[in-house]
Amino acid sequence: MANGLDFEKPVVELEHKIQELKGFIVAKKIDLSSEVKRLEEKLEHLKKDTYANLTPWQRVQIARHPKRPYTLDYISMLMTDFVELHGDRCFADDKAIVAGFATLGKQQFMVMGHQKGRDTKENLKRNFGCAHPEGYRKALRLMQMAEKFNRPVLVFIDTPGAYPGIGAEERGQAQAIALNLREMVNIAVPIVAIVIGEGGSGGALGIGVADKVCVLENAYYSVISPEGCAAILWKDGSRAPDAAEVLKLTAADLLKMGIIDEVIPEPLGGAHHDPQKSAENIKDAVMRHIKALVSLSTEELLDLRYKKFRAMGVTQ
Repeated sequence: MANGLDFEKPVVELEHKIQELKGFIVAKKIDLSSEVKRLEEKLEHLKKDTYANLTPWQRVQIARHPKRPYTLDYISMLMTDFVELHGDRCFADDKAIVAGFATLGKQQFMVMGHQKGRDTKENLKRNFGCAHPEGYRKALRLMQMAEKFNRPVLVFIDTPGAYPGIGAEERGQAQAIALNLREMVNIAVPIVAIVIGEGGSGGALGIGVADKVCVLENAYYSVISPEGCAAILWKDGSRAPDAAEVLKLTAADLLKMGIIDEVIPEPLGGAHHDPQKSAENIKDAVMRHIKALVSLSTEELLDLRYKKFRAMGVTQ
């Protein structure tokens, strides 16, 4: 677990203690297997207690974990024959959004998603997963291509938000996202979206108008980041944990409110602890939803998608 997050320190310390004890056993040739077993049982209980009672802010921290799998990781684990496609045919190729045809099981998809970097160089290249207008225009162009070739669309969402820089605004950031919202409602093929990490505001929704929206257990989906919310409401970014609580941004809260369709379970401690298991859970959800969606007529599909989003926020 390396150093872990702040709330994981007791778990990390016990893991280190177990590793040190195992090293001592090897070096000194002393049988302390019973002590190791006792500590490992204690560790298992500690992990379950720690991760069963996470606060919303702690889940946000896990969602942002630098070792968490990103879009390209899931594509490589889940899919074959990935052919990346580039450009918005207007300005440039935005590397914060990756997209292309790929095969999952026996079904060919148009797959796309936000992509963050693992180090400073790649983060600069990917703009920390914050897309420019050309990223959203590329996504829409390729969704329309998927419609032309009758291929369902699989979307991975993982962004703090759309890039708010001057250049992005000059090139029509708000208009690009708004156009996607309008046009995605009418894309005549099934769309499944998975929030795999951060689901920040319009930057997430710009590729998130889907028939089925699923969120990984420790991911979040919100109109604003906790830090941004705290800065606006209380003029104090340090109150981000309070903001995370009131925003109701966790997968469980979103499911209760009818914003999403499913919470996809993660391995204990987060997707980065067992990426392959997390990928398998995503595959199960995607294939289950696609099987149901492809059985619908185009008229039924589009009508249900429209009603799904129109119903959000409606109270009795």
